[in-house]
Amino acid sequence: MFSKEESAQLRKEFWTSFGKSFPRKWLLYNTQIKDFSFKFVADKNKALVCLDIESFDKNKNQLLFDQILALKTILTDDYLPKIIFDDSYTLENGKTIHRIYVEHQEAFNIHDKNTWGNAYTFFNVAMNQFELFYEDYEDFIKQAVFN
Repeated sequence: MFSKEESAQLRKEFWTSFGKSFPRKWLLYNTQIKDFSFKFVADKNKALVCLDIESFDKNKNQLLFDQILALKTILTDDYLPKIIFDDSYTLENGKTIHRIYVEHQEAFNIHDKNTWGNAYTFFNVAMNQFELFYEDYEDFIKQAVFN
């Protein structure tokens, strides 16, 4: 069991090490669509690469989620075969969002350094595929909210 401080230090070390292992600028929040962002998630149980749609405007959320759903076959066949679409994903803080994500299939625990390397590789590959998808279909996705 780790103290709060030890756990915080391990999380900081995890992310710093990932940044050094794969030094590049990720798209993440720079989608030019407010509250539509790519994220890395790592905790004691799982590692995920996500596309989160979390505006307070529920109509906007649904339009964007539906636009991605329209591309589901392409996203699954050409980029991320194990992608999961969840139209009501509940975050730890209780907020419900639309989340489209890929989960690391190997054992992972942010407190176990032996699991970090494979998670880093997963993050790099999955996020790169997500970004390629977004780059290819950005104009179509933006039509949901900018027309």
